[in-house]
Amino acid sequence: MDNEALRSMGWRERLYVIIFFTNTSAGRRFDTWLLVIIFASLVVVLLDSVASYREHYGALMAGLEWGFTAIFAIEYLLRIYCHPEPRKYIFSFYGAIDLLSVLPAFIALVLPDSQYLIVVRAIRMLRVFRVLALTRYLSQATFLLVALRGSKQKIVVFLLSVTTMVLIFGTLMYVIEGPENGFTSIPMSIYWAVVTITTVGFGDIVPQTALGKAVAALTMITGYSIIAVPTGIFTAELATAMRTDSLQHRCPTCEKLSHEPNAAFCSRCGTQLFQQAAAEDN
Repeated sequence: MDNEALRSMGWRERLYVIIFFTNTSAGRRFDTWLLVIIFASLVVVLLDSVASYREHYGALMAGLEWGFTAIFAIEYLLRIYCHPEPRKYIFSFYGAIDLLSVLPAFIALVLPDSQYLIVVRAIRMLRVFRVLALTRYLSQATFLLVALRGSKQKIVVFLLSVTTMVLIFGTLMYVIEGPENGFTSIPMSIYWAVVTITTVGFGDIVPQTALGKAVAALTMITGYSIIAVPTGIFTAELATAMRTDSLQHRCPTCEKLSHEPNAAFCSRCGTQLFQQAAAEDN
């Protein structure tokens, strides 16, 4: 859309195109400046969490943060005003994020520490894909979603198995070590089992008896043996999803799918597929 067509629109329609689209120079400038302001507000929040900076520049950073909040609040209201279906925007993903980027500043008036929840504005940086015309790369995320859906049942079974092992190991350590060695309860022992089986090993609870150390060694070996299981499940499903996508060459004549990537002719009707595949790649 050119600037001449933009000027011929009404004020509300023009504002809608500028705010929600990037196919005009004004829209690209708006989104670019919005990203700069979002980034600046995140920097202020991060610096405000540093005690030395807060002590010397607390008032300045508070003023900047309220200024950013006012800008985002005005932007949110403008989006509602100019959108042809305000309810659709309000209950959309970006609408919820835009609202959440404003609310923490007001919640902080009651709960001071909640001001750091403003970092939710980082999610708004996803708009950089639209501004820089990188939306086509987001389509690759569908592979991850397909792999997650395909591996959901396997991962659930895996998590249930790990949970069972954690309960068993935790209960064993409570019985073997007891409160005198730091295993004061079964939940505390389960916490130790989780930390040990995930190979984190904080060391805040350590078995003292020989039998307890043997169980701990078995727990650690079990953790190393199963830690790669979910990664393997997900990787296998991801490879399957990518391979399935590579087979999706549609025959222009009979519209048959699932041809081999290097197939030159349709296996059903014999139509040449090479040109079709090349066209899809281009």
